[in-house]
Amino acid sequence: MIYQRSSELFVEAQNYIPGGVNSPVRAFKSVGGTPIFVNEAKGAYLYDEDGRRYIDYINSWGPMLLGHAYQPVVDAVIEKTKKGTSFGTPTEIETEIAKLAVSMVPNIDKIRFVNSGTEACMSAVRLARGFTNREKIIKFRGCYHGHSDSFLIAAGSGLSTFGVPSSPGVTKGTAQDTLLANFNDLNSVKELFEANKNEIAAIIIEPVAGNMGCVPPVNNFLQKLREVCDENGALLIFDEVMTGFRLAKGGAQELFGIKADIVCFGKVIGGGLPVGAFAARNEIMDYLAPVGPVYQAGTLSGNPLAMAAGLAMLQAINTDTELFHRLEEKTAYLEAGLRKVLTENKKTFVINRVGSMISVFFCENAVENYEDAAKADTPEFKAFFHGLLERGIYIAPSSYETWFITDALSYEDLDETIKVVTEVTK
Repeated sequence: MIYQRSSELFVEAQNYIPGGVNSPVRAFKSVGGTPIFVNEAKGAYLYDEDGRRYIDYINSWGPMLLGHAYQPVVDAVIEKTKKGTSFGTPTEIETEIAKLAVSMVPNIDKIRFVNSGTEACMSAVRLARGFTNREKIIKFRGCYHGHSDSFLIAAGSGLSTFGVPSSPGVTKGTAQDTLLANFNDLNSVKELFEANKNEIAAIIIEPVAGNMGCVPPVNNFLQKLREVCDENGALLIFDEVMTGFRLAKGGAQELFGIKADIVCFGKVIGGGLPVGAFAARNEIMDYLAPVGPVYQAGTLSGNPLAMAAGLAMLQAINTDTELFHRLEEKTAYLEAGLRKVLTENKKTFVINRVGSMISVFFCENAVENYEDAAKADTPEFKAFFHGLLERGIYIAPSSYETWFITDALSYEDLDETIKVVTEVTK
């Protein structure tokens, strides 16, 4: 058995951890089989407990833009650890990384650091509600903003109805303030504003969706959302936990030329350590305590180890003028190779890509929203996933998750990936 040690560890883990994992997608429930347990990682590769090497396209779900164990980040964390791991007081490095982030991202004046992307999105929504003095928000089916109650909402019966909880433990009272729209469908958004006049505080969106696979905005969707928000006195929140500092130095705002009112960050901004952040212009951020009335706090917010890792990562991104060009070229090379072999092997497929985010869907029609993504062939994806995994290629264990490309990938790695895809899909 090639996953013998991982299988043993998974059996043991299930005795002490719900489902044997600390985040559900790691359990391989959507693809079946036993999750691999990773022992270490370096550059573009993972090494499991059975000693097998994998070319990694998960990259810890996005933050490893420059590869695993990136030396400047490792060195920064080690040096900072020697001085203590947490103080519960302000530290100079918090201002350093805040100043750098604000200089890199358009349309923000201040930033507040938290401990996860979930916390960043949760806090951004509270801030939007406090700033606008309104209670409802709009989110999009298929967009994931963490596991806060406000976001775990499924559609009701019709576009203009209230949402209903999609997880036990989420109250109906919470659910009624979250309205559901369809990604890339402006009319569904306009209908919600029409039915809830002067009640909607904000729209929150992944500007490039990564949690229904990679799904880009089409037909100037983001610009039209900006216009709808302006017309209705609502704020536009970009959840850039995935796209921030990945698609460009300034994230999706820079890439698409759209100004968001509040921007949420995670993943890359922490260099692989647990970090989130949210940012906005002064008039909005000054509504936060201790300056303003909207309360938000965290004992480990601005943790010095996380700040050191994030600062080293952002400094590397900010000074490497060719980084995003290299990432674009590598991902485009992979896309071209995948298209060629899947076509030659007579597969029905769609590939979506934006920058260094890419997804393969086994379906016929364009994938522009959650409904489209749900039509993809799940059994074929399962076989595809396990075929790649057995041959040393690690992609997300779900067709609803994007692949992430790291600069540490070589063209030899990409060629090996394309070769394996050829074998798996024959």
